[in-house]
Amino acid sequence: MSKFSSRLLLVTDRHQTKGRPLVPLLQRALTVGAPAIQLRERDLSVRDLLALAREVHAVTAAHRSQLLINDRVDIALALDGVGVHLRSNSLPVSVARQLLGADRLLGASVHGVEEAVQAEAQGADYVVFGPIYETPSKQAFGPPLGLHSLEKVCRLVRIPIIGIGGVTAARAGEMRQAGAFGVAVITAILGADDVESATGGLLDAVMHAS
Repeated sequence: MSKFSSRLLLVTDRHQTKGRPLVPLLQRALTVGAPAIQLRERDLSVRDLLALAREVHAVTAAHRSQLLINDRVDIALALDGVGVHLRSNSLPVSVARQLLGADRLLGASVHGVEEAVQAEAQGADYVVFGPIYETPSKQAFGPPLGLHSLEKVCRLVRIPIIGIGGVTAARAGEMRQAGAFGVAVITAILGADDVESATGGLLDAVMHAS
């Protein structure tokens, strides 16, 4: 089983960068502390996504950061050492694990405790659990789960739990105290005027939570 190593997962959305090119923003974030990167650009064609993934992979490899491709096992397999992050309605984790093999990182988005337990049983290396707090990007998944649900899933699941949804530096500390291994963000970094400062603040919160 592969190990999810960063306590901060940066999920990409090139439409949330205030008009700035995505890859240079990722480079800036990676200079601060090498968060893991989940490439999540669902509106791109396979060919365009592969081209972008190759560009991002060059950056993450230079910083020894883990790279995950959202939902595309084929594109991950085209790149050395790259993992996959599954949507909650995607391939079953067990099927993706068979395709990927044992050595590549495999994660899944889950929106409830039972889903997290099932993902672990099927071979996921980590799960992204949420939304924990209210956030516009996750309204389709229902009301926020809250810290109580996060505490519960962290008691029941042994693999790393990454909390998502409305994450700020202050909330990142709360989520770590509730048992989360780390947190995932999109606009908290990609939408920040000072990407380095935003990344540093979040990393500091998740690394030094008491």
